[in-house]
Amino acid sequence: MKKILIYLSLVATLFLTGCTKNFDAINTDPNQASAANFDPNLLLPSAELGYIGSVTGYSGPILFQSMWTQTFASSIEPGYYSGGDKYKQGGSFLSYQQGTWNGAYGAAGYFREIQNLTKGNDAKANLRGISIICELMSIQAVTDVYGDCPYSQALQAKSGIQHPVYDKQQDIYKGMLAKLDSVITTLDPSKAGPTNDVVSYKGDVAKWKKFGYSLMLRMAMRLTKADAAMAQQYVTKAYTGGVFQSNSDNAYIVFDHSHGFSNANSSAIQVQEDYYEVKWGKMLIDYLKSTNDPRLGVISELLAPGMAANANHDAVGDSNPADQLGMPNGYNQNGGANDITKAPGYPGSTGVGSDADITGNYSHPKTLLYMDYNAPAFILTYAQTEFLLAEAAARGWSVGVSASVHYANAVSAALQTYGTYNALGTISSSVANAFAAAHPLDISSTDNSLKQINTQYWVYAGTIFDFDEAWSNWRRSGYPVLTPVVYPGNFTNGTIPRRQAYPTGEASTNPVNFTAAVSALTGGDVYSSRVWWDK
Repeated sequence: MKKILIYLSLVATLFLTGCTKNFDAINTDPNQASAANFDPNLLLPSAELGYIGSVTGYSGPILFQSMWTQTFASSIEPGYYSGGDKYKQGGSFLSYQQGTWNGAYGAAGYFREIQNLTKGNDAKANLRGISIICELMSIQAVTDVYGDCPYSQALQAKSGIQHPVYDKQQDIYKGMLAKLDSVITTLDPSKAGPTNDVVSYKGDVAKWKKFGYSLMLRMAMRLTKADAAMAQQYVTKAYTGGVFQSNSDNAYIVFDHSHGFSNANSSAIQVQEDYYEVKWGKMLIDYLKSTNDPRLGVISELLAPGMAANANHDAVGDSNPADQLGMPNGYNQNGGANDITKAPGYPGSTGVGSDADITGNYSHPKTLLYMDYNAPAFILTYAQTEFLLAEAAARGWSVGVSASVHYANAVSAALQTYGTYNALGTISSSVANAFAAAHPLDISSTDNSLKQINTQYWVYAGTIFDFDEAWSNWRRSGYPVLTPVVYPGNFTNGTIPRRQAYPTGEASTNPVNFTAAVSALTGGDVYSSRVWWDK
């Protein structure tokens, strides 16, 4: 990883520095890059890190989606997390609003350039195929967050398309699934893979092939309410093609903070203001306690009493499951009707006098588990795949085994994921399997099965900090049933946001196509409008 990231630093220098007598033409004009004078493998880390950066940290998800799903809560207003907890603008709101759009399209651009540089090169066919899969993953991130967006004309500025049309989301999904179907079969594990892969696969083409089919499954399941026939068609293709089989197939990136590459979620919460503001949500902690979930003592802690103690990120907090308490969303510390001290069941403060911490008795993400700058950021996992297969089976679709088996696999795998962070997250297979066996899927009705599967998906995605995915799957499935925050001056009229508004710059840089996209939205370019698949 260290060696690859050094290469990445060199690539960044190559593309950003000016001309010197020691550089050839490519160093001064990236548009002149060709397979003859540039190894496209060197672009892969920038692309992969660009993607993960678009769905983590201050690109929006930890500020917005983490709290729209009520995984996290914050009692500060105004503040960075107001847009998430209370649906009210705060901090650099408009910058955060455009983070996923800019970041994911930036990553997609790198993936597209890799394709340009590998065209017709059989020796790099696997690199090309993987870059296509990851470009589609990046576009999915954009369309899931914003809705209609450039797809068919996207990433073609070099060809003269400066103002791409916004494609309808249904057309984007149809195109993405068809393209995935065609490209995955081109991956050949007997041939060379990428040499600069910073994803956990390290260039393993067989794993990337399973990733492609697991991504197809995730895309297909987005359509369960919008186009069930297409969803079933591609779910079947994905399962038949070969999806993830164990946690060893999980796709994630481990960072190298010493060389300037850090987990954006961990970096965000390390900021002292954020560290104090972020608490686990009440509904999440209540749910984990209701089933004696072994994750509770692994992921959660009460910080040492008092405000001063909160500054010590190396302190070991109280992780006794019985002591954990989630914070309700929608409160502040301003002394009025919405003050957190007036919340039902308020537990009191910790510390005394000027050191009093009025939210100190609410649970915090475990510092020594999540706050490492080198902590992994998950892209797609086996547990998520098994939860989706469990739902597909519950709907009567052919995916090998029963919904109950897929569900048990998912729960056990989910509990064993946290060990990827560090030893503090380890839950043994025996404990995980026992918990899954003691809490089988409710198959008394399809609705009961879907509720249980997707509630567990929500728990899992949120607690591995995959906030975009937790939000998207909640919007798609409707589970768990969340109670919206109704806070004075909110921007959604008291409804949980269903999409993000487009970046403000689109109105001036691509006005005609932007206006057409906004006019197609029921309700306009607002956070309460719904994307096509969100029925």
